[in-house]
Amino acid sequence: MNRSVTAVYSGTFDPITLGHEDAIRRAAQMFDRVIIAVAKAHHKNTMFTLDERLALAQAALADCPNVSALPFDGLIVNFVSAQNAQVIVRGLRSVTDYDYETQMSGMNRHLAPQLDTVFLHTSANVQHISSTLVREIAKLGGDVSGLVSSPVGQALRAKVSLKA
Repeated sequence: MNRSVTAVYSGTFDPITLGHEDAIRRAAQMFDRVIIAVAKAHHKNTMFTLDERLALAQAALADCPNVSALPFDGLIVNFVSAQNAQVIVRGLRSVTDYDYETQMSGMNRHLAPQLDTVFLHTSANVQHISSTLVREIAKLGGDVSGLVSSPVGQALRAKVSLKA
């Protein structure tokens, strides 16, 4: 049986970082299709709008033809099912991430037993990167070039200069 497998990697991606890209690129080698599910994130005061975060995700992964970005709202399991995907991909940086993600995986499995979660440990060279820290560094005028891709860095600089 030759079956195509679609995976979903979800997050707020405010902004998408090299850490996110690491997990997505590795997932793109494992699965036929990877969807970056960009959360509307009503509960967060994001730096970038939903449309900006979608565009940045697409730009950062433009060289991966089997990766696309779509917006989502609500339960991730509902989005994954609506996309006819079979797998949720989650990146792990630390034990703290593992504890949280294991609990979320169990709950997702309870809500949608047909879906599996695959954990990818972040590569050591990007393990320290988080969107929160990237935003803070950018706001304080620091160099984010080793933390985000070029289009994301440009967008961060533009966003910070607008607020100055």
